[in-house]
Amino acid sequence: MSLFYPVRQKPAPHTFQKGDVLVLFGELFNRGYANGLVEEATTHGMTIIRATVGRRDENNQLRALTAEESENIPKPFINIPLEAGFDLETDDHGKTPNDYLKNVKLSDWQSARISASSLAVSREKGRIRFRAQTQKFLAELEKHILPGRHVHFAHLMAGGVPRCKIVMPLMNRVFKGIGDRFIASETFWTSGIGKVLEMNFHEVTAETFNILITESTALREKIKSQNGHVSYVAYGYHGTETLVNNQLQWQGYAPYIQAWAKLSLEDYSTEWSKKGIHSCIYNCPEILTNSSSLFQGLEIPLYNLIRSFDKENPNHPITQKMKVECKEVLKDDVSLDDVYKLVDHFLNAPETKNMGKLNCWPQHSTKEQLAITLRTSDQIIALHKDEKKLMTNNLSELIFRACGYIMLHDGYAPKHSVAWIGHDAVVKTLI
Repeated sequence: MSLFYPVRQKPAPHTFQKGDVLVLFGELFNRGYANGLVEEATTHGMTIIRATVGRRDENNQLRALTAEESENIPKPFINIPLEAGFDLETDDHGKTPNDYLKNVKLSDWQSARISASSLAVSREKGRIRFRAQTQKFLAELEKHILPGRHVHFAHLMAGGVPRCKIVMPLMNRVFKGIGDRFIASETFWTSGIGKVLEMNFHEVTAETFNILITESTALREKIKSQNGHVSYVAYGYHGTETLVNNQLQWQGYAPYIQAWAKLSLEDYSTEWSKKGIHSCIYNCPEILTNSSSLFQGLEIPLYNLIRSFDKENPNHPITQKMKVECKEVLKDDVSLDDVYKLVDHFLNAPETKNMGKLNCWPQHSTKEQLAITLRTSDQIIALHKDEKKLMTNNLSELIFRACGYIMLHDGYAPKHSVAWIGHDAVVKTLI
């Protein structure tokens, strides 16, 4: 990737009006990036329309949420299942990808294969289902839109891990395996099982964005004809800029097998932007969320966010408060400098030096690189009083807030179809 568009300043605030709408296209979960976007939209009095991916019943049939499951979801809430992907869709023989993989043993996972024709049939069925559900969702959404208002679609779709028991043990070895338990991510990714993940990741993470913009064309044109405005934003990860040796430098993470789907997501945004659609994928600094906890070590550059605040404005109340809160969760005989030393050693280690090259992203793991990543993560976690109360919790909240502001205000009429939110942009947005 040769084009790099970082957000360098806090975007000017856009003035929103009563009746402007934030549409959450996907389900809002706790401790996720989109919570910052919701908070920012709430501050400006926007109407927030929530959605769900639905649930599967005892027969694996997709269903809407029950009254009990949805009772605590703020309204308006459109209860139409938006689950994407195709791992539970049958092929011409009545078998799903999961059916083909359900009896695969850990000892022979590399020999597992599903025919391309079978996967193509299941994938197409998944797309047809998702497109139909999206059309129903948009029909309900239209009832909530007033003439002359802004509609801000936030695409929250990501993931696509097939729901069969062989996958998670393999992924644990890919992302957390050391010594004899290590499985190279490239070996996994180029396997038959890896091919299923690659296709399903694309469907969930990227194709859903394309379908959303395609299927909302009629609604978008109607809104524009009534002097309204429409924009689309989505969450990406394509590395982040952080302080390395006191200089801002892009830093990536490996193995990040979702990366190819994220690149497709970016490509779709670029294609639609060329057609005049307000669309942007915001590559946010990685944090530890419920969904990213598998990727241990991904959080290491996050600790450097403290230094970015210190460098920009050491006396600002947010800087001071953050440093106090972070020190409080560390052991009494541990300082922030102890954390920084481990971070610096990791970022400058020969095994991880290549992770600072933007044009090499995405990269697969090596045994040595993954080992130092996991070791450094463990060492920093061990400096805390309680492994369940980490510095990353407070730092993640700051990133939520900053990304929420940027994606709402810059996202109204983005300058680029893909943008990067680095640690510097987080700091400038908040202080």
